[in-house]
Amino acid sequence: MPECRHILLTGGTSGIGLEATSRLLQAGHRLSVLCRNGATAAALRQRLSGSLSTPICDLADLQAVGRCAHGLLEANAAIDTLVLNAGLQYTGAPQPRWSVQGFELTLAVNHLAHQALLQQVMPLLRLASAPRLVVTASEVHDPSTPGGRVGPPAGLGQLDGLRHGPGAVMIDGCSRFSADKAYKDSKLCNLLMARHAARHGSIPVLAWSPGLVIPRTQGGFFRDSRRHNPIGQAVFAFVARDLLRLTESTGRAGALLAALASDPAHGAPGFRYWSNRVLGPGQLRFEQRQPSPDACNDDLADTLWQLSAQACGLQG
Repeated sequence: MPECRHILLTGGTSGIGLEATSRLLQAGHRLSVLCRNGATAAALRQRLSGSLSTPICDLADLQAVGRCAHGLLEANAAIDTLVLNAGLQYTGAPQPRWSVQGFELTLAVNHLAHQALLQQVMPLLRLASAPRLVVTASEVHDPSTPGGRVGPPAGLGQLDGLRHGPGAVMIDGCSRFSADKAYKDSKLCNLLMARHAARHGSIPVLAWSPGLVIPRTQGGFFRDSRRHNPIGQAVFAFVARDLLRLTESTGRAGALLAALASDPAHGAPGFRYWSNRVLGPGQLRFEQRQPSPDACNDDLADTLWQLSAQACGLQG
């Protein structure tokens, strides 16, 4: 009988995260799924059964992240696995959107909120006998990959936008706004954060890329992008998913995430990056790989961590 784990998950109310949440509950694990508001939490509890709690946490508001973390710390329940899976993407938008604190929204939700949560609940991870951190990244962080080559590449420069603080449209501080690049940059941040946590947090860390997941429903990966270019997104989805068969199903991607969060085989110490690589039409292979050179830059990871902690009002 597999060990029952307490798993804290962001991005567990839709898409890959919802699929993983459902599978983990069915396997008998105890889940805490962060929800943006009460309505989202109520809908999730109505849809799923099992040992499920739904703390309220709006990732677009660092104060809300702090309140949620404070509540978790007061409960003092060990977290066996922290899964940082939530991801915002609004590719095609001509103007930036902003978090409550005034940070570009992709950076705020995908990176800053996750580092703030990780830093604040780290004591609960250390209470666990076999703690684990799982971070959902993407191959688009790497400019040499097919997804990373489309449009402006990921690149954080000297992090001047983050040094500037609220109001910077891009993290490098010099690029013109691109929602596509903002997403790629946030995924590079995810990998650098994960690498730093493995080196300094003394816990096993798994970063992973699920591949291109395009659900057939209106929810899921492209839900934030459809409003800006619905026809283009529909054509892209049809070509990539149905003609070229380069995509992964939500079900299989959710199963991969559930395994990363709970399977004892993934509990080895250190940092590892897993990528769901396309071999050909309808053929994907989930394998351990090396992320991009920028994602392996320990000096960049340390600087990003320090500046992000300052942006979140935390000690580095």
